[in-house]
Amino acid sequence: MNIIIISLSSTIVFCVLLVWYITTYNNYQSFIIRINEVEANIDTVLRKRFDLLNKSIAIIKGNAPIEEDILEIIVKLRSRKISNFDLDRELYNAINEFNSCGEKFPELKSVDNYVKIDISLLESETEIEALRKYYNDVITDYNKLIRSFPSNIVGSMSGFKEKTYFDGKDMTDEIYDDFKL
Repeated sequence: MNIIIISLSSTIVFCVLLVWYITTYNNYQSFIIRINEVEANIDTVLRKRFDLLNKSIAIIKGNAPIEEDILEIIVKLRSRKISNFDLDRELYNAINEFNSCGEKFPELKSVDNYVKIDISLLESETEIEALRKYYNDVITDYNKLIRSFPSNIVGSMSGFKEKTYFDGKDMTDEIYDDFKL
């Protein structure tokens, strides 16, 4: 009789632990799916910004004396494989160059395609800010799960690691290591 009670108790405890492990693991997977989704959305917006800046080169060259700074930034970006964090920073620099072209050469502001690109870049900035916030919210919840007991047990057993925030700190400074845990 005692063996049956011990056996039954052990089975119940094992089943409860197994259900808890599976639930926690699935919770991690849910966060990973959300993180991948928002990273894909960020990729799309960054690609859109890059394409807009790429189109602006021909418009600037055709309507103003050649502006090598923006051309140089875009050409460098074409040939490098960099993270979204670094790409965001580099595109920020290229957008600043794009805007400075508009200030140096006011005749560009009368070119319809230049104005369309400028408006689209402003819209993409709003999009990227919203995506940054959503990404950071998801990362906060994910990192809490990794750091919290007892879910950290499942995280360490499954090899889940903390993720960095996409914080968008001051992009005009010289500190390139802005993205921290």
